Amino acid sequence: MDEYIDKYTPTLNINTSRGCCMPASAETKQKVNQLRCCKLSSFNWLEDYKNPIEEEENLFVEVRFKNDHKDFYKQPPELLLSVGDVVAVEAVSGHDIGIVSLTGDAVRLQMKRKRVDPEKSDIKKVYRYARTADVENWLKAIELEDKTIFRSREIAMNIGLEMKINDVEYQGDRTKAVFYYTANERVDFRELIKKLAENFHIRIEMRQIGVRQEAAKLGGIGSCGRELCCSSWISNFKSVSTNSARVQQISLNPQKLAGQCGKLKCCLNYEVDDYADALKEFPDNRIPLKAKKGIAFYKKSDVFKQIMWYAYKDDPNNLLAIHIDQVKHIMQMNKQNKFPADLEKFAVEKEQASLVDNNNDDGQPTGYI
Repeated sequence: MDEYIDKYTPTLNINTSRGCCMPASAETKQKVNQLRCCKLSSFNWLEDYKNPIEEEENLFVEVRFKNDHKDFYKQPPELLLSVGDVVAVEAVSGHDIGIVSLTGDAVRLQMKRKRVDPEKSDIKKVYRYARTADVENWLKAIELEDKTIFRSREIAMNIGLEMKINDVEYQGDRTKAVFYYTANERVDFRELIKKLAENFHIRIEMRQIGVRQEAAKLGGIGSCGRELCCSSWISNFKSVSTNSARVQQISLNPQKLAGQCGKLKCCLNYEVDDYADALKEFPDNRIPLKAKKGIAFYKKSDVFKQIMWYAYKDDPNNLLAIHIDQVKHIMQMNKQNKFPADLEKFAVEKEQASLVDNNNDDGQPTGYI
């Protein structure tokens, strides 16, 4: 098996892995069944642990297929599977070819985390190690996927369906293909299924996905200059709200907050918890600071330096950076009707702001730069 995979690695590596990866070259020959290209790979921290009371008839493994698709299977006692093994597994009809991504007790923990009950769930089984003929048929099926996508899009366009076919996944035995599509409205694709079956002579399954899943399958480069998180490592999408941007004091500009999928960027959730914890120490910025020199209003904050910027009402261009401890102290003095001579002695930094006449992307005057 390894000899066969090594033989076809230089030409088929990218298609077989079907994930985020650097292409293999003649200098860096790499196997198709390694996990470098799979965003679904999990670190097996129980790899060297052997459970002495493990029941052989209840062994499970995790098998991956495409870059965003993996499932759990029963492992026959006579097979000693390890990560990277190419195996033939049970499918609804026929068999599929996948790559073992996790073994041992860590699989049970993954099943528990994903709420898969081995007693109640209908878990399919691993048939055998993939034979040379299985792998050859599997690689030919993978080579057909790109051609199938383009041809299926032409067929859908000729029928006049308002839908976009994003991805195709062939079953390992080339008897079935799953077509992933996005559509704004409900689509009657009965005629499309008939045309696809006539063209490709396989069983067809249509599966609708959301725009985030579409971006994950198509991939791309984000505004940060790196590959999209959804196509490189995110597998569970969490809802993103504009409140995440407000907490991080980001301008609510839809064009900058939206990702390539048109939804709010997933990265808005990455640091929001840290910001929320840090802001708990900040006083209410709606309360102005009063001094004998004049009243000062809040302008902006540096959250992690714990600094708040204020400017006098009569001198809005001169900003004073005051630590939150000093801000609380001044507010406490104001409550007792005590007013410092000025706020400059509390400032750790001063900044000259210039007014601008142009508007920001929201159509509102920026005021300060």
